[in-house]
Amino acid sequence: MTGGVVVHPDADAVARATAARLLLHLLDTQSVRRPAHVSLTGGGVGIATLAAVAASPLRDAVDWSGVHLWWGDERFLPAGHEERNDTGARTALLDDLPIPAEQVHTVAGPDEVADAETAAARYADELARFASPGSASPVFDVMLLGIGPDGHVASLFPHQATLDVTDRTVVGVHDSPKPPPDRVSLTLPALNHATETWVVAAGEQKADAVRRALAGDDWHATPAAALQARVRTLWLVDLAAAGSAG
Repeated sequence: MTGGVVVHPDADAVARATAARLLLHLLDTQSVRRPAHVSLTGGGVGIATLAAVAASPLRDAVDWSGVHLWWGDERFLPAGHEERNDTGARTALLDDLPIPAEQVHTVAGPDEVADAETAAARYADELARFASPGSASPVFDVMLLGIGPDGHVASLFPHQATLDVTDRTVVGVHDSPKPPPDRVSLTLPALNHATETWVVAAGEQKADAVRRALAGDDWHATPAAALQARVRTLWLVDLAAAGSAG
């Protein structure tokens, strides 16, 4: 497993460079096999990356019928809610993308199921439908993730019991320190079931968390420190977020 830190001048450059990297990666993957599985992230840089994909001329070179899109986590809110990750993704990119609707794998909200546990179980079943041999989920070609100032990834927050869940791919979260409290998240084993993981971060407020994760901090205190893709884990950050890590 390899990794590294790629430092760009600012948040806009991180988003544009990550978009170009993602499109080229999809083109390379499709030259040898299909389908490709990509897990998306929300947040400012995550959504800006999708907007940059939408604006790129390379977008139309990808055969989107051979791509499945997933999310590392989702807020347990009704479909279309402005705070859902998939709502931002649709506005930035997906509504204009020629991808079959059934290949955009969203997490159920309270308009569909009773609670976050039920949504998590349903999402786990969906992952299992496309699982790699001997696994409960597909191998993600790219796992895009952000990082919080506290070091959280997806909706796995420091010192919470969900960090130690290894017998499931998806969990319900009820005590998120960031609103809303109810969420659905991939577990660490599922997050790490990726060929490549790319952590995108921008801003000085992320610098300490990035530094701690890259220094190998206790992952119960800094969950991002537990990220370990099968082949490569990349940190795609701007100068402010890089801090001493750059």
